[in-house]
Amino acid sequence: MAKTGRREFIGGAAAAGAALITAGTRGLAQSARAADSRVEVLVGEEIGTISRDIYGHFAEHLGGVVYDGIWVGEDSKVPNTGGIRTALVEAMKRIRAPVIRWPGGCFADSYDWRDGTGPRERRPRRTNFWVDAPEWPEGAPKDGPWRYDPNHFGINEFMRFCQLSGAEAYLAANLRGLGAQEFYEWVEYVNSPPGTTTGAERRAAGPLGSRDPYKVRFWGVGNESWGCGGNFTPEEYAAEYRRFTAAVPRYGVDLKFIASGANVDDFNWTRGFFSKTAEKGAFLFGGIYGWGLHHYAWNLGLGRTNDWFAAKGDALKFNEAEYYELLREGDRMESLINQHWAIMGQYDRQHRVKLVVDEWGAWYKKGSEVHPTHLLGQQNTMRDAVLAGLTLDTFNRHADKVAMANVAQLINCLHSLFLAHEDKFVLTPTYHVFEMFVPHMGAKAVRALFSAPEVRYARVDKPAEFWGLSGSASVNGGQLTLTVTNPHMTEAREAEVAVRGARVASARARVLSERDVHAHNSFVSPREVEPRDEEVRTPGAGPFVYRFAPASVTRLSITVA
Repeated sequence: MAKTGRREFIGGAAAAGAALITAGTRGLAQSARAADSRVEVLVGEEIGTISRDIYGHFAEHLGGVVYDGIWVGEDSKVPNTGGIRTALVEAMKRIRAPVIRWPGGCFADSYDWRDGTGPRERRPRRTNFWVDAPEWPEGAPKDGPWRYDPNHFGINEFMRFCQLSGAEAYLAANLRGLGAQEFYEWVEYVNSPPGTTTGAERRAAGPLGSRDPYKVRFWGVGNESWGCGGNFTPEEYAAEYRRFTAAVPRYGVDLKFIASGANVDDFNWTRGFFSKTAEKGAFLFGGIYGWGLHHYAWNLGLGRTNDWFAAKGDALKFNEAEYYELLREGDRMESLINQHWAIMGQYDRQHRVKLVVDEWGAWYKKGSEVHPTHLLGQQNTMRDAVLAGLTLDTFNRHADKVAMANVAQLINCLHSLFLAHEDKFVLTPTYHVFEMFVPHMGAKAVRALFSAPEVRYARVDKPAEFWGLSGSASVNGGQLTLTVTNPHMTEAREAEVAVRGARVASARARVLSERDVHAHNSFVSPREVEPRDEEVRTPGAGPFVYRFAPASVTRLSITVA
């Protein structure tokens, strides 16, 4: 994908226009006069198949994610299915949720999976990893399942949630606190055939028990092992990873191990792990499915402070510079993917190991959470929808590199798709972006070129620029899906859309935008931000012009021949 400014656009559009004369000169001439931008989709230039798992989710035992979010209990007045919030399940089905990562996050490396098995009244109560976090909101209770986990929501409950939602499980193992044997036994509990092991018998006997194995494929070997997951060096972690995965029973399941990868631009972590692993033989890369990558966006670049906790801006109260700087930070995902991928390829020349971006999203300071028990809870505005759109498009454009991604987190925490408290439940603008991107799942990503005037804005210290239009395209049979983000807060973009290699038969649009980028959904106004459908006028041949609204995410569904 290419992003260019106005000067480059003028030259590029002229050249592209000449190349497309055979597609219909009259339509091209009429549309070019109206457009200030151009989108060109190259149907014949395939990138790779977009994994459904790119649209994955993350649920940690953190604040209100599990208790008050997913789990309400069988006796709750909140509509539930076996204790699991019914409204959440139904909403997950609509976006065809492919995979859910659990139980963490930092929580995972303090979690003993055995605590969440057996009769609930006998399960131990444990101190949650996040008990003393400085981000707890004012008025948060000092006790309760958010700080001291009763383990009412354990492995069987989580697997039931996945089954109801239609998603696969991605389980994160405790590498810091437990050993390789406990990991071995967890795989046994989850995947061994009925009646063959004590683990299989325990699985069947507990609440929401299952005689049939869960056949879980995805297993994370530790989490953030460079930090909360053990403070390892990359070389130390490489040895631990090999030890944990050396002799795990398969039970006929194609196990896919995901290594705890780098935080943002810690290229030394990637280089250290891959170089150490290569010392044992390049064949070992065949046993690593994914290399993790974590990246959160906040306004660190605005010069407030270098303090990790104080640097984050407000979820609802932000100015123009804060709006664009958050998007700029999120847009680093492109370079992070490319740079980590290049380092991985120095050792794994066949690129058998793919990237798994299992934590991404916006992170703000406390104050906008819908309830004091929702640690790291925050509101979700049109700004977050734009960030989600540009990030998912980035993953699509790198379909040959990214095998899975998990937005952080599912509900009541960080970049959530849902907010809930007791019987109240609302979809966030980010949810609608995921719904709009569903047609990309499993489709063939194809190359798309974007030319648009750059956005100019004032930072604290100097003027700054940001790209004008960005997006991704995919083809599935006769359906071309083009998703486009216009980041400009106030200006629309009239873009000439040209499809090279196919004829456009018809098109329709689904648009998520609001006049105010601060717009968000709440329990009082749950439908303040919703997508709308629009007609798209297309000529009999040649390009067509479409107006991309300010601060918008748009899906063009184009039928091609």
